[in-house]
Parts: sequence; structure tokens; C-alpha cells
Amino acid sequence: EFTSNTLDVSFSDIQDRFLRLLPENALILDFGCGTGRDSRYFLKKGYRVEACDGSEEMVKTAERVAGIPVRQMLFSELCEQERYDGIFACASILHVPYAELPDIFLRMERATKPGGILYVSFKYGQFEGIRNGRFFTDMDEDRLGDILKMTEGLEILELWITGDVRPGREDERWLNVLLCRSR
Repeated sequence: EFTSNTLDVSFSDIQDRFLRLLPENALILDFGCGTGRDSRYFLKKGYRVEACDGSEEMVKTAERVAGIPVRQMLFSELCEQERYDGIFACASILHVPYAELPDIFLRMERATKPGGILYVSFKYGQFEGIRNGRFFTDMDEDRLGDILKMTEGLEILELWITGDVRPGREDERWLNVLLCRSR
């Protein structure tokens, strides 16, 4: 059901907002790639993409959808240094407990080249716990600000709130953030 609800959703406004900040032929990490929808879009636009997800089932789906190898790994296993021009973490790191998010943001920052771009999205709010059988950490501006104080130099470029684009979920709100690694 998750795959059918997310695979065909048009997300190009947010994808393009991210891409316009990247150089041509940029290397993107689709961090928590899920179905591979975003990886497929970035590849079609001519970008180089590496993708990973923690779920074996999602890895198989993403490989089929995007047509590239997908690495099965946990967010806490990201250890690359200055490899990526951009990291796209769409509705993925929201499954990490709030107390562990500063480490994940540091890992994303270090894996991004100086001047690199990160996109992250969270359900909007302050909830943390099990919802519909899965763990979620919601985020608002204050909680995000507290996390960013613990990074080495991530700066917010844009922050905006959107409604959910999936049918029947229009009332759910999302916090979208574009960040830049400043050094």
C-alpha cells in the first residue's frame, strides 16, 4: 500500500527546488529512498544518484523502479566524507528518534561537499512515537533549530510548510527544509 500511495505522487515541485541548487552532473544521495521515486526522477534529469534504504523490501522495489543498485543500510551507517553534492532525505529520517537526529544531521553534513545541499522533510509538529504501526518524529521550527545548533555549519536556505500530496491526506502538514553546508 505504501508503494502504491507514494510511487505515482507528483513531487516535482520539491524535487526541482532541490535540483536548482545543485551543479550539473551533481552526485546525489537519495537517503532513505523508499520506492526509488526520487532516484528515478533525478536520474531522468541527468544527475548521478546513489540510493540507500534500511528496508530490504524497499531496496528491492527501489532497484526495480530506479534501475540502479540500492544499498541496504541504516541512517547511522552513513560515513562518507565530502562525497555528495546533495543529499535528499524525503520523509525518511522522520523515522529516527529525536535524540538520535543530531548525529544523523552531522553524518549528512560530513557526507556533503562544502557548499552542498540537503533536503529534509518531516511531518509538522512535536509528536514522537508510534503512529499507524511505525515510529515517527515530527518536527517544527524550534525542534529543528535545536538540532542545527549541534551541527558544524548547516544553514537553512529555505523552510516551508506544505500539505500532503497523497489522496486523502491533504490535511497533514509537512515541514520542508533546504540546507547548505557552509564549510
